[in-house]
Amino acid sequence: MRSKLLYCASILALSLLSACGGPNSNPGASSTSANSSSASPVPAPAPSAPTSNLSLTAQVGQKLFFDQNLSGSGKMSCATCHDPNFAYAAPNNLAVQLGGPALTLPGTRAVPSLRYKNITPAYADLLDNPDGISAPGPGGGFTADGRVNTLAQQAAIPLLSPNEMANTNVAAIVSKIQNASYAPLFLQAFGNTAFNDTNAAFQNATQALQAFQMEDPSFHPYSSKFDLYAANKLGGALTAAEVRGLKIYSDPTTGNCASCHYQGAGLNGSSALFTDFSYEAIGVPRNTNIPANQDPTFIDQGICGPFRTDHLPASANAPDAFCGLFKTPTLRNVATRSVFFHNGVITSLLQAIQFYNTRDTNPEIWYPTVGGTPLKTNSPGFPTYGLITTQYTGGTVMKFNDLPAAYQKNIDSQLPLDGRKPGSAPPLTAQNISDLICFLNILTDGYQPGQTPTSPGCTN
Repeated sequence: MRSKLLYCASILALSLLSACGGPNSNPGASSTSANSSSASPVPAPAPSAPTSNLSLTAQVGQKLFFDQNLSGSGKMSCATCHDPNFAYAAPNNLAVQLGGPALTLPGTRAVPSLRYKNITPAYADLLDNPDGISAPGPGGGFTADGRVNTLAQQAAIPLLSPNEMANTNVAAIVSKIQNASYAPLFLQAFGNTAFNDTNAAFQNATQALQAFQMEDPSFHPYSSKFDLYAANKLGGALTAAEVRGLKIYSDPTTGNCASCHYQGAGLNGSSALFTDFSYEAIGVPRNTNIPANQDPTFIDQGICGPFRTDHLPASANAPDAFCGLFKTPTLRNVATRSVFFHNGVITSLLQAIQFYNTRDTNPEIWYPTVGGTPLKTNSPGFPTYGLITTQYTGGTVMKFNDLPAAYQKNIDSQLPLDGRKPGSAPPLTAQNISDLICFLNILTDGYQPGQTPTSPGCTN
């Protein structure tokens, strides 16, 4: 751990020197947050990137990506939930999306962004960490549990999922493509007999969706203010608040974000992806507003099930180091998101940071209390930013209420989630949090030099 902390500190020093030198199981479904009612998916417009620069296969993939007829309802496309105007993430603040034949069936996980997936390695139980120091561990793969290894395999999941695009089988999908206006383009890309073999045609369709995501620049534009800063380009000079936020982000004694959301040189020649592709258990509170969670026996434990089946515990509560582990997402465009973590239980960037900061010092505002007495009026110092807004006396805080006790030892203990005692001081001050948000805002794509900071208080 010490060597890794020193490495993070060195990355920070190099960054500051440069400044001075001047899925859901349902990755394609719609969502319902704790405080939001269900909403119908909103069709998304085509991305601005020209198709002329795409291969024939990728051009087919673009047509498929925006085709609502490829769903059982005829009203949902890939872009419905992965809207290019929202960094290819959900265009709403719902925690899980609505799909199925009538768009009434809720998903079970929040929709991830499809941006910056092109360098994702295949899943491995012992993947080398890109920081070159941390011990190998679970990493890579697609969806929140890494159960598939390519974008093509990932694309097949929502197409066939009953509560997403809800096609009954592969043949139904191929038939829709064969009758689509772009069927001649499909034949041009894959040959005149491309529809003769249904399974091969479906595989070609998913390969086309993968090609579109790999080739179209809108899926990996690297157009944030941070990219200008990292390349020492005009318009990339950071404000004082953004510099402080970068320091908090990298500092192993405060934010320590870089320990998982690694921003250095990465795999396959990548850089600044803001993820190390690893899997972590952090004890995210249960989202009781997800319909699947109304069943107390249903527990989403990431790599060890239920959607992934190759790492299931040998028996109930049997030792299993993979239970509770979910994929570390990139933090690029994180400031544009409305829900956070695999279950969408957190509904703002500020709240997400406060969870990291006070999960251990104030667990009573994140997890329910059982057996206590609610106060009629909260004490003046009771935090108002948590999931629990009523103060209790007595009772037991049900910490880590979405992970069985047998697997709570899998929870990562790195700072800021370092298990400090309730009532003690959290690692980040209010100023630290404000500065960190200023920094995270510069990871948003589409920055135009000369723009004022997007967050109040980010100039000083």
